[in-house]
Amino acid sequence: MAAGSDHGLKSLVWKRIKETIIADCRKSEVWKILILDPFTAKILSSCCKMSDLMSEKITIVEDLYKSREPVPEMKAIYFMSPTAKCVEAFISDFKTKPKYKAAYVYFTDYCPDDLFTKMKLNCAKYIRVCKEINMSFMPQEAQVFTCDNPGAFQSIYSPKSQDKKKTLETLADQLVTLCATLDEYPGVRYKKDSNMENAKTLAELVDNKLARHYELDDGGKKKGKTQAQLLIVERGFDPVSPILHELTYQAMSYDLIDIQNDTYKYKSKDGSEKQALLNEDDMLWVKLRHKHLAEVSEQIPKMVKEISASKKQPDGKITISNLAQLMKKMPSFRKQLTEKTVHLQLAEDCMRHYSNNVEKLCKAEQDLAVGSDVDGVKVKDPMRTLLPVLLHPYSKHDKVRAVLLYIFSLNGTTDENLNKLIQHVKIEEEREFILNWKELGVPIITSPSFFSRKPSRRDRSQEQTYNLSRWTPYIKDVMEDAVENKLDTKEWPHQSECPAAWNGSGAVSARQKHKASAQDERRTGSRLIIFVIGGISYSEMRSAYEVTHAVKSCQVIIGSSHILTPTSLLDDIKALSNGPMETFTIEERSNA
Repeated sequence: MAAGSDHGLKSLVWKRIKETIIADCRKSEVWKILILDPFTAKILSSCCKMSDLMSEKITIVEDLYKSREPVPEMKAIYFMSPTAKCVEAFISDFKTKPKYKAAYVYFTDYCPDDLFTKMKLNCAKYIRVCKEINMSFMPQEAQVFTCDNPGAFQSIYSPKSQDKKKTLETLADQLVTLCATLDEYPGVRYKKDSNMENAKTLAELVDNKLARHYELDDGGKKKGKTQAQLLIVERGFDPVSPILHELTYQAMSYDLIDIQNDTYKYKSKDGSEKQALLNEDDMLWVKLRHKHLAEVSEQIPKMVKEISASKKQPDGKITISNLAQLMKKMPSFRKQLTEKTVHLQLAEDCMRHYSNNVEKLCKAEQDLAVGSDVDGVKVKDPMRTLLPVLLHPYSKHDKVRAVLLYIFSLNGTTDENLNKLIQHVKIEEEREFILNWKELGVPIITSPSFFSRKPSRRDRSQEQTYNLSRWTPYIKDVMEDAVENKLDTKEWPHQSECPAAWNGSGAVSARQKHKASAQDERRTGSRLIIFVIGGISYSEMRSAYEVTHAVKSCQVIIGSSHILTPTSLLDDIKALSNGPMETFTIEERSNA
């Protein structure tokens, strides 16, 4: 798992599952069957392996929706979402001829009374335990979570959406379960926006649901606010970060290479098809994912040499004991070399894209995004920066990204100018890629007299950066300002009373140098939780780790409905013109 994963989200979720579901079942020393819906299967596979379950006396894992062989002599654990579809499937397991000896039922979240009553009526005598364990979010990484709901983007931002309120309610419920798993009762704040109300609505919903949740605490006592703060912000707050070409390893890989479900597919030297999972079980991935490609390309070959060198015997004498030692080391050598080979291949793939066209694009993109060139000279005419990109045979998608950065840099352009740009890029048929950003509250078309103020940025002129990676996501400014208690209350109103740690006492500068012992403070320190409505980018995820690393006394956790890549975001933006989508429940969506 990730560095610091002893208190990372994945290990917290696994610990919670062990303390609730598994601890209950351990009381009877018999092997059991575990039955999951697609959503809970994802949660479990994100935080543990089959061997972990086996060691807890779980013999088999089954899919709730698939037809299963009855095993009437065994007890079954059901870990499922509190939806009508799940409850129906559960009832059908026991209604006529019971498939199992008994059922231990655990819901991810609050189960509505009507479903609960229905279960009791049909299967009461088989149910040994029925609990809600408050865990309906996906621990994506040590400091990143999602609600596993990419469809939320359409539901919230499509002008034709019919389930926006319901979607915000569900996201609020999921956020409450995140806070419950972290055992936090945070102060809630949101980014005020004159055009958009979603952050305010979600902040109200979360705050009310948190108050209700902690009023009904198991111990019968009301929980007070903890040293945590939850900030809610909309995607339109920073349209630049998810559109830019990023040159850090993880963000670049997911942008340029077709990685589905965190699986990287590649051809090995002998031409055979291989695949590797990019997750926190791969310690090398954890070590490299936030580094710039230049560092990654330099470090991996060095590591391969080190491993090869360490395999050789220093004195050259071959003895039986030497050979035995070597044989013992071989599996770990093989594993280490395989890991390095995967990343050597992935870094080479990224480098190939970079050399082909991304390098040239990056200079123009960075100048447009930052508003100045490498030497700090202000970009006076953004059109002169954009034109070479439009004249070069880049892909349509790349040109659209550059045009968007040009428009964002001006805070909107005129109708006439936009039409010229659209003709230039030859996207008359796909103009929604650009126009639909207005649904997110991002100014696209403005009259010449219109003036909108951009948020002021932190001064980073003293920070060391690569020339083609000068842009810093807005969210990093917000994280640092929050930690230093510098967030303006007019821009970030408090939805609820703020805990003492966040109202001026104990402010810590992200630029202060800290003593090594401060590393331990994080466990007892405060937490900053950030939720972005409408998806987060990999560069924003990286920011959470960077700020946590700089400020040892505060852990930053970031989450959203889903994780974006530039391509998936542009496709979502374009789709906002379509009619209303079908509404999915969590596990139907996971099944789709």
